[in-house]
Amino acid sequence: MILHIDMDAFFAAVEQRDNPALKNKPVIVSGNSKRSVVSTASYEARVFGIHSAMPVFQAKQKCDHLIIVPGNMKKYAATSKKIMKILSHFSPLVEQVSIDEAYVDIKGCERLFGSPEDIACEIKKSVFTQLSLTSSIGIAPIKFLSKIASDMNKPDGLTIITKSQVKEFIRNLPIQKVPGIGKTAMKQMQTLQIKTLGDVKKFPLGILIKKFGKMGHRLLELSDGIDASTVKTNYTRKSISSETTLSKDISDFEGIKQMILDRSQSVGRTLRKKDLVTKNIFIKLKFSDFSQTTRSKKLPTSICSSSAIFKEALALFKEIQLKKKVRLVGVGVTALKDKNAPTQLQLMPLKDKLNKQWESVDFAVDSISEKFGDSIIKKAALSKTSRGRQNDE
Repeated sequence: MILHIDMDAFFAAVEQRDNPALKNKPVIVSGNSKRSVVSTASYEARVFGIHSAMPVFQAKQKCDHLIIVPGNMKKYAATSKKIMKILSHFSPLVEQVSIDEAYVDIKGCERLFGSPEDIACEIKKSVFTQLSLTSSIGIAPIKFLSKIASDMNKPDGLTIITKSQVKEFIRNLPIQKVPGIGKTAMKQMQTLQIKTLGDVKKFPLGILIKKFGKMGHRLLELSDGIDASTVKTNYTRKSISSETTLSKDISDFEGIKQMILDRSQSVGRTLRKKDLVTKNIFIKLKFSDFSQTTRSKKLPTSICSSSAIFKEALALFKEIQLKKKVRLVGVGVTALKDKNAPTQLQLMPLKDKLNKQWESVDFAVDSISEKFGDSIIKKAALSKTSRGRQNDE
């Protein structure tokens, strides 16, 4: 049995815990400008139709007594670390997949902690007793169902899908609940009249692959209750990104270039802190009409230098013909791997040598910033006041 734990309105719940005046009040964690978006909404705020990623000005329209609290990622990360420590007490097989959720393989733990339900209840009790936070837990024989189950009875929920219930559960599971099914896939689902995961079995593998690509094979397996995914204790982040919602829409090249540099610095700093390198860069632009575009590039060698990230991100930006003003700028990296992982030795081109030199500079700057604060040293181009609100992932 695999357990999935998902904290309830995590950021907002931490703020309500630490400030009693916020308890039972509609709270969102976000910036306070009209340009900001909701990071997390308390359940009291969700009653008004407020949700994550909603622009703050819309949230205010829905609730005139809404309380806006600025985020504190260091505090949330410290709390997350404590949650993972609690989970590791119940099983050595813990896979953290985000700051507020994780999978736990509880097979063989029954002798120590009792039935799956007993284990889930004890985890929820430990989290609440030690951290004054509620969580929702799902348990199922296969991984993807445990995640779906954890979302079924929020907040403070517990849902268990037994082996004998899997077949019937899958047959009636709304297809949009399956992880990985986005807007584009849903259009195809509607065309094929696939309403539940069980409906997938009506189609041969060839048609599913034609319509959904590689996802078609996985969908057919999931519809048969097959999920080979396991709980991975050596889980590595798949991506790191940093976005800035600008205080006003802009279209000037130098202004956007400065934002790309700023976000590249943030992404590079996170990479180095995590001892990771990347081989794929992407940028994201959101325009004044809320439409957006992305560009990405695969690199021949791995990098973690902020300067190298900026250079590649800027090149991607130059490929885009701006026809609208920009309201959000984002830079991100994927294809991450451990910086210290062994690699095949080869002659290092001059470009790579320069990247290594800049990495050395970046590590020195990181060390100074860690000791004296982020504002103590920065690129000359970033000496002006920031134009917007950032969001790092």
